[in-house]
Amino acid sequence: MGRTVTEKQEIVADLKQILSEAQLALVIDYKGLSVAQITDLRNRLRETGSSCKITKNTFMRKAVEGNETWEAMQEFLSGSSAFIFAQDDFGAAIKAYQAFQKDSKKTELRGGVMEGRALSIDEVKAITELPTKEELMAKIAGVINSIPTKLAVGTKAVPTKLAVGIKEVPASLVRVVKAVSEKEDSADAA
Repeated sequence: MGRTVTEKQEIVADLKQILSEAQLALVIDYKGLSVAQITDLRNRLRETGSSCKITKNTFMRKAVEGNETWEAMQEFLSGSSAFIFAQDDFGAAIKAYQAFQKDSKKTELRGGVMEGRALSIDEVKAITELPTKEELMAKIAGVINSIPTKLAVGTKAVPTKLAVGIKEVPASLVRVVKAVSEKEDSADAA
Protein backbone atom coordinates (compact mmCIF):
# COMPACT_ATOMS: atom_id res chain seq x y z
CA MET A 1 0.00 0.00 0.00
CA GLY A 2 1.39 3.40 -1.03
CA ARG A 3 1.63 6.55 1.01
CA THR A 4 -1.34 8.86 1.33
CA VAL A 5 -1.24 12.43 0.09
CA THR A 6 -1.11 13.64 3.70
CA GLU A 7 1.91 11.45 4.47
CA LYS A 8 3.69 12.74 1.38
CA GLN A 9 2.95 16.34 2.38
CA GLU A 10 4.36 15.63 5.87
CA ILE A 11 7.56 14.23 4.34
CA VAL A 12 7.97 17.32 2.16
CA ALA A 13 7.25 19.60 5.16
CA ASP A 14 9.85 17.69 7.22
CA LEU A 15 12.43 18.13 4.43
CA LYS A 16 11.66 21.87 4.25
CA GLN A 17 12.22 22.13 8.01
CA ILE A 18 15.56 20.32 7.77
CA LEU A 19 16.61 22.57 4.87
CA SER A 20 15.66 25.71 6.81
CA GLU A 21 18.09 24.73 9.59
CA ALA A 22 20.93 23.61 7.29
CA GLN A 23 23.59 25.82 5.76
CA LEU A 24 25.15 23.22 3.47
CA ALA A 25 23.64 20.18 1.74
CA LEU A 26 25.56 17.41 0.00
CA VAL A 27 23.98 14.93 -2.39
CA ILE A 28 25.52 11.47 -2.54
CA ASP A 29 24.73 8.27 -4.41
CA TYR A 30 24.27 5.61 -1.73
CA LYS A 31 23.66 2.68 -4.08
CA GLY A 32 25.08 -0.56 -2.69
CA LEU A 33 25.21 0.50 0.98
CA SER A 34 23.78 -1.80 3.61
CA VAL A 35 21.58 -0.56 6.45
CA ALA A 36 24.53 -1.01 8.84
CA GLN A 37 26.75 1.16 6.63
CA ILE A 38 24.12 3.90 6.38
CA THR A 39 23.77 3.79 10.17
CA ASP A 40 27.57 4.11 10.46
CA LEU A 41 27.50 7.18 8.17
CA ARG A 42 24.69 8.74 10.22
CA ASN A 43 26.60 8.13 13.46
CA ARG A 44 29.76 9.71 12.05
CA LEU A 45 27.81 12.73 10.86
CA ARG A 46 25.90 13.09 14.14
CA GLU A 47 29.24 13.65 15.93
CA THR A 48 29.80 16.73 13.74
CA GLY A 49 26.31 18.14 14.28
CA SER A 50 25.18 17.06 10.81
CA SER A 51 22.57 14.60 9.61
CA CYS A 52 21.93 12.20 6.73
CA LYS A 53 18.50 11.73 5.21
CA ILE A 54 17.47 9.25 2.53
CA THR A 55 14.35 10.19 0.61
CA LYS A 56 12.91 10.05 -2.86
CA ASN A 57 14.20 12.61 -5.32
CA THR A 58 10.59 13.62 -6.03
CA PHE A 59 10.03 14.61 -2.39
CA MET A 60 13.29 16.59 -2.30
CA ARG A 61 12.43 18.26 -5.62
CA LYS A 62 9.09 19.40 -4.14
CA ALA A 63 10.83 20.59 -0.94
CA VAL A 64 13.34 22.79 -2.82
CA GLU A 65 10.93 24.10 -5.45
CA GLY A 66 10.64 27.87 -5.19
CA ASN A 67 13.35 28.09 -2.52
CA GLU A 68 16.23 30.11 -4.00
CA THR A 69 18.67 28.84 -1.39
CA TRP A 70 18.19 25.16 -2.30
CA GLU A 71 16.78 25.15 -5.84
CA ALA A 72 20.25 24.49 -7.28
CA MET A 73 20.08 21.01 -5.70
CA GLN A 74 17.73 19.84 -8.47
CA GLU A 75 20.64 19.23 -10.84
CA PHE A 76 21.93 16.48 -8.51
CA LEU A 77 18.59 14.67 -8.07
CA SER A 78 18.89 11.43 -10.02
CA GLY A 79 19.31 7.79 -9.06
CA SER A 80 19.44 6.73 -5.42
CA SER A 81 20.14 9.87 -3.41
CA ALA A 82 21.10 10.46 0.19
CA PHE A 83 21.35 13.98 1.55
CA ILE A 84 23.83 15.25 4.12
CA PHE A 85 22.79 18.42 5.92
CA ALA A 86 25.41 20.45 7.81
CA GLN A 87 24.36 23.19 10.21
CA ASP A 88 27.64 24.67 11.48
CA ASP A 89 30.93 22.90 10.90
CA PHE A 90 30.95 22.17 7.18
CA GLY A 91 34.55 21.00 7.12
CA ALA A 92 34.00 18.40 9.84
CA ALA A 93 30.86 17.07 8.12
CA ILE A 94 32.62 16.75 4.77
CA LYS A 95 35.66 15.12 6.40
CA ALA A 96 33.38 12.63 8.20
CA TYR A 97 31.75 11.75 4.88
CA GLN A 98 35.13 11.46 3.12
CA ALA A 99 36.40 9.11 5.84
CA PHE A 100 33.25 7.00 5.45
CA GLN A 101 33.62 7.01 1.67
CA LYS A 102 37.25 5.91 1.99
CA ASP A 103 36.23 3.03 4.28
CA SER A 104 33.18 1.86 2.30
CA LYS A 105 34.30 2.68 -1.25
CA LYS A 106 30.63 2.46 -2.30
CA THR A 107 29.29 6.01 -2.27
CA GLU A 108 29.81 8.79 -4.74
CA LEU A 109 29.53 12.50 -4.04
CA ARG A 110 27.46 14.24 -6.72
CA GLY A 111 27.81 17.78 -5.42
CA GLY A 112 26.51 20.19 -2.86
CA VAL A 113 24.51 23.35 -2.39
CA MET A 114 25.40 26.31 -0.21
CA GLU A 115 23.81 29.77 -0.16
CA GLY A 116 21.85 29.10 -3.34
CA ARG A 117 24.86 27.97 -5.32
CA ALA A 118 25.57 24.49 -6.66
CA LEU A 119 29.02 23.26 -5.60
CA SER A 120 31.13 20.91 -7.68
CA ILE A 121 33.03 18.04 -6.08
CA ASP A 122 36.25 20.11 -6.11
CA GLU A 123 34.51 23.05 -4.43
CA VAL A 124 33.13 20.76 -1.74
CA LYS A 125 36.63 19.36 -1.11
CA ALA A 126 38.03 22.93 -0.93
CA ILE A 127 35.71 23.65 2.02
CA THR A 128 37.59 21.06 4.08
CA GLU A 129 40.78 23.12 3.72
CA LEU A 130 39.22 26.17 5.38
CA PRO A 131 40.04 26.73 9.06
CA THR A 132 37.37 25.69 11.52
CA LYS A 133 35.35 28.15 13.56
CA GLU A 134 37.45 27.33 16.65
CA GLU A 135 40.72 27.90 14.77
CA LEU A 136 39.51 31.28 13.52
CA MET A 137 38.39 32.30 17.01
CA ALA A 138 41.78 31.28 18.43
CA LYS A 139 43.60 33.37 15.81
CA ILE A 140 41.42 36.39 16.51
CA ALA A 141 41.90 35.97 20.27
CA GLY A 142 45.67 35.78 19.76
CA VAL A 143 45.68 39.01 17.76
CA ILE A 144 43.47 40.76 20.31
CA ASN A 145 45.70 39.52 23.16
CA SER A 146 48.88 40.80 21.49
CA ILE A 147 47.62 44.40 21.25
CA PRO A 148 47.55 45.15 25.01
CA THR A 149 50.93 43.43 25.43
CA LYS A 150 52.53 45.58 22.76
CA LEU A 151 50.83 48.66 24.19
CA ALA A 152 52.10 47.86 27.70
CA VAL A 153 55.65 47.32 26.45
CA GLY A 154 55.52 50.58 24.49
CA THR A 155 54.02 52.51 27.41
CA LYS A 156 56.67 51.17 29.79
CA ALA A 157 59.45 52.14 27.39
CA VAL A 158 58.45 55.84 27.34
CA PRO A 159 58.93 56.52 31.09
CA THR A 160 62.10 54.42 31.13
CA LYS A 161 63.66 56.43 28.32
CA LEU A 162 62.42 59.67 29.91
CA ALA A 163 64.01 58.69 33.23
CA VAL A 164 67.29 57.84 31.50
CA GLY A 165 67.14 61.21 29.73
CA ILE A 166 66.41 63.11 32.96
CA LYS A 167 69.17 61.23 34.76
CA GLU A 168 71.54 62.10 31.95
CA VAL A 169 70.92 65.90 32.21
CA PRO A 170 72.81 66.43 35.50
CA ALA A 171 75.61 64.14 34.38
CA SER A 172 75.89 66.07 31.11
CA LEU A 173 75.81 69.36 33.00
CA VAL A 174 78.64 68.17 35.26
CA ARG A 175 80.71 67.16 32.23
CA VAL A 176 80.08 70.53 30.55
CA VAL A 177 81.03 72.48 33.69
CA LYS A 178 84.15 70.33 34.10
CA ALA A 179 85.12 70.83 30.44
CA VAL A 180 84.62 74.61 30.72
CA SER A 181 86.66 74.79 33.94
CA GLU A 182 89.44 72.71 32.41
CA LYS A 183 89.43 75.01 29.41
CA GLU A 184 89.64 78.05 31.66
CA ASP A 185 92.42 76.42 33.69
CA SER A 186 94.41 75.66 30.56
CA ALA A 187 93.83 79.21 29.30
CA ASP A 188 94.99 80.64 32.66
CA ALA A 189 98.08 78.42 32.64
CA ALA A 190 99.10 79.63 29.24
